[in-house]
Amino acid sequence: TICYLTGGNQRELARQKNLKKTQEIHKGKRKEDSLSASQRKQRDSEIMQQKQKAANERKSQQAEVK
Repeated sequence: TICYLTGGNQRELARQKNLKKTQEIHKGKRKEDSLSASQRKQRDSEIMQQKQKAANERKSQQAEVK
């Protein structure tokens, strides 16, 4: 019975360590931009507008080629 306790405990400790590690990774990504929700929306909308503009230009160029 002692073997079962040691093996189970080791597995549990490894699980906790891995969980903590993944939480730190995700938490770090969130802190990097450190923007408020409205600032993040503003930034994302600007990026999407740029992508849309580029896509429209590609479409118009393809239409001219045909």
